[in-house]
Amino acid sequence: MKATYHKHILDFKRPSGTSRGILKQKETWFIQLFSEGKQGIGECGILRSLSIDDVPEYEEKLRWTCENITLGEEALLQALIEFPSIQFGVEQAFRSLGSTSPYILHPSAFTEGNEAIDINGLIWMGDATFMKSQIKEKLAAGFSCIKMKIGAIDFETELKLLQSIRNEYSVNDIELRVDANGAFTSENALEKLKRLSQLDLHSIEQPIKQGQLEEMARLCEMTPLPIALDEELIGVFHTSDKQKVLETIQPQFIILKPSLVGGYAGSNEWISLAAKQNIDWWITSALESNIGLNAIAQWTHTLQSALPQGLGTGGLYTNNFDSPLNIQNGALHYNPEMSWDVPYL
Repeated sequence: MKATYHKHILDFKRPSGTSRGILKQKETWFIQLFSEGKQGIGECGILRSLSIDDVPEYEEKLRWTCENITLGEEALLQALIEFPSIQFGVEQAFRSLGSTSPYILHPSAFTEGNEAIDINGLIWMGDATFMKSQIKEKLAAGFSCIKMKIGAIDFETELKLLQSIRNEYSVNDIELRVDANGAFTSENALEKLKRLSQLDLHSIEQPIKQGQLEEMARLCEMTPLPIALDEELIGVFHTSDKQKVLETIQPQFIILKPSLVGGYAGSNEWISLAAKQNIDWWITSALESNIGLNAIAQWTHTLQSALPQGLGTGGLYTNNFDSPLNIQNGALHYNPEMSWDVPYL
């Protein structure tokens, strides 16, 4: 078996705003496997400034992984515990190589085109006009669950935007989620949660910055609005530490980005630990190309969650890969009649 890696820079169709700034490009990496005339591919979807493995020696670790690919998947995953995005790339690549098709990692009714995955429509940060136009687009596209990123513009303006949705659509019509990306402070978070709760929201992701376990635990105990942990799960590698986070904070939900928490294995461990404490969850992609998104979506379908998931189609980019993934009426579909266009395979 041989392995290679290469970088791919994804270009946003239009700059996309987050609480950490404006994104114009997204760097990603691919691991490709070759064995007995077959090929496999996996995406290492690093998010600079957010991924715990955003370190200077990242490419060096990719090189080491490819040079030691014959160690096998299990040994590599152990050796790469502090590089969750590479772990996930390795998992994908081995499944891709072992499949009848490099793009069918988890065969199911989803990959056959017979079932779909309900997803939320994502509203990117920007000025009020831009955000309102996105909201109209998502509603027109048939989404029944909308997630809005907040924390980048004036809080009062964000409240008005959310209220404008509620004025037109009741909680029975549209499920509203918000993601603060840690934008609130421990001093003002509870008051903001109280005001947001008046809008019949489903939940809020990561109201304060990660790493404040006692403060987050206090919020989760007192909040009138369900809280979902997101960034809080990043960089927590060992089972005992994961258990401590959940037992200390006792959140209402956790959100799993496989590229940030160690792929399938890391995500499954979080799900198992959360289940013991009756904590629900959903899966979210992390701006991967359609290669990584495909791997996440196929696995997510096998979990059979009843909640809308945080998956897109990679439509943010000008130079993504053509794929069978598409959105219809607020759900992610896989059309087996459509072909892939990936120059690496």
